[in-house]
Amino acid sequence: MSRLSEVDRHFALELLQAGLPISEVSLRMNLNRTTIFRLRQRLHETDTVSDRPRSRRPRCTSHRQDRNIVRNHMGNRFLSALASLRHTRERNNQRISANTVRRHLSTSGLLLVAHTSAPPDPASPSPTYAMSPGTCRVGSHPMAKCHIQ
Repeated sequence: MSRLSEVDRHFALELLQAGLPISEVSLRMNLNRTTIFRLRQRLHETDTVSDRPRSRRPRCTSHRQDRNIVRNHMGNRFLSALASLRHTRERNNQRISANTVRRHLSTSGLLLVAHTSAPPDPASPSPTYAMSPGTCRVGSHPMAKCHIQ
């Protein structure tokens, strides 16, 4: 079973403070009695029921820097990840990778546009690939859906 949400934890504590026994609270919320017991025990020991901090890999960029990466890309949607990376390095003086920039843009719902570096030839224009939302990058998967513009 997944972790209890903050709302469910507070609701269970409200039921306990209203005088209901642990077994009744567990039946009403469809949870194990041990879960409710441990929730009440943690409240008495630590005076809080919020999640404990978890160990994870440290972030290489702050939330503010993430927003700046997205804002920079929104200003010019045809920037490559490397161009966004250069702008971020100039602004923050911090070493991050192009994959970090791509990951931040992907998680924010922005997809990179792959285009050729050569100017288009009027006789035979080179296609520009734009990905539809929720699809793979061009060439990364045989079933990748691309729209040729």
